[in-house]
Amino acid sequence: MKTVIISLNSIDKVKSFVNDISKFNFDFDLVSGRYVIDAKSIMGIFSLDLSKPIELNVHAENENLDAVMEKLKPYLIEE
Repeated sequence: MKTVIISLNSIDKVKSFVNDISKFNFDFDLVSGRYVIDAKSIMGIFSLDLSKPIELNVHAENENLDAVMEKLKPYLIEE
């Protein structure tokens, strides 16, 4: 599992994020405070406070992680 911090601060960003990660067959969880939701659920994402950065847990094996990280680049927050 890999954890990254992302920003989904617009409706268009949420739509493209869900489209991008839905192509992968493993789980993605968004963590905001005490809430953990399925990152492939648009309704779930809109239940979170999107004005703040959100933690994304990627449940992928090493060989798939590079492809996932490439897709996530537009949403990542550099720390």
